[in-house]
Parts: sequence; C-alpha cells; structure tokens
Amino acid sequence: MATATAAKSERTGERVYRALLEQIQTGALAPGTAIGEVEQSLRWGVSRTPMREAIGRLVADGLITQQSARVLVVSGFDVADVRALFETRRALEETAARLAAERGDRQTFAEIASAFETAHPDPTASSADAYYALIARFDEAIDVAVANPYLVQALRPVRTHLARARALARDHHERLVASVGEHALIARAIADGDPELAAHATHVHLHRALASILAAIADTEERASA
Repeated sequence: MATATAAKSERTGERVYRALLEQIQTGALAPGTAIGEVEQSLRWGVSRTPMREAIGRLVADGLITQQSARVLVVSGFDVADVRALFETRRALEETAARLAAERGDRQTFAEIASAFETAHPDPTASSADAYYALIARFDEAIDVAVANPYLVQALRPVRTHLARARALARDHHERLVASVGEHALIARAIADGDPELAAHATHVHLHRALASILAAIADTEERASA
C-alpha cells in the first residue's frame, strides 16, 4: 500500500512539475511571481508532498529561486541571462552537431532534414507548436548520435531555459521560417557526414536566433516605455 501511495505521489509530482514548468517557460508565471507551496497546492488540488517535490525540481532547474528565507519566486530572465545562455549553447551545440555528423545514423538525420525542408510554418500557434515538436525530435536524435552522457546531461538545463528565450520571439513569423531552413541545413550536414558544416551551420543559426530574441526584447521594452 505504501508503495502504491508513493508511486501515486510521484506521478502527481511529475504532473504538477510539468504544468508549472510550462507556465514558467511560456511566461504565464512571470519572473518575480511568488511560488508558495500552500497556495500552489490549493491551486492545483494536490497535497503538499508532491507540490514540494515539484517545486524542488524547479529550484534545481534554476527556474525558481529563494528570494528570502520564506519566499520562493520565479527566477529572472533578462538580456544578460539570454546572452549567457547562448554562450553556453554555442559551446555545447556546435560540439554536439560535429559529433553527430561523425557518429550519427545518416538515414535518421536525412529523414529529419526532409521534414524541415518540407515544413512551411504559418503564423498560427499550432504551426509553431508543430515546428517545436520537430525540433524536439531533432534534439533527441542529436542526443542519441553523440553517444556522450555527459554532453547530453549538460544540454538538458540549457534546453529547459531555452524555452523561455524562444517564447520572447515566438510570434516572429519571419524568424520562424528562417529557423526552419537553418535547422534543415544542420540536419542535412549531419546526414551527409560533414562535421565542419554541421558545426558552422549551428553557429550561424545560434547567432541569428540570439539577434532575433534580443531585438524582440528591445522592441518590447520600447513599447512599454512609450
């Protein structure tokens, strides 16, 4: 019975963690929002044990931080955070792309490249969601291809925080279309077994993605001050 209760609590904790994670990543829970264990337990209709576990995981992810001895808040995410995130992405993702081109299954990446090449996202939320699902598929293939658990483990928190950065530029349709082509080039280079092109294409993609996000932040700040 105790085992069944623990398993249920674990499933509940995972469900609440995923729900809070999505709200933080999309900005529904903005930086600085207080995250109280009791309040959140009542909000989601769960006991405090799974809620405590979910909050603990978000603290470990760096998405919730201790503001004071008794107050937890959604962590900040500003221009400095975005720049630092992309510095880390360059180091990890360019290496991962190079290794994937050397070690990965070429057919797998040829299929992913074709999926990117035939993707034509329109300015709808569902289309953007489909595109990000394709990116998730690409990321999973990269993880398998690099065959390096240390590199894969290092990439996970980067991708967790990346969702917050992507939300800032999500409505920029032209950038979304350009990103499709950039991912197609990376995947095709990996499929062709060209590590240098894969790494260079990744570098170009990250440079353009960062520029787009920083421009979106500047635009938002300008409107807010107008």
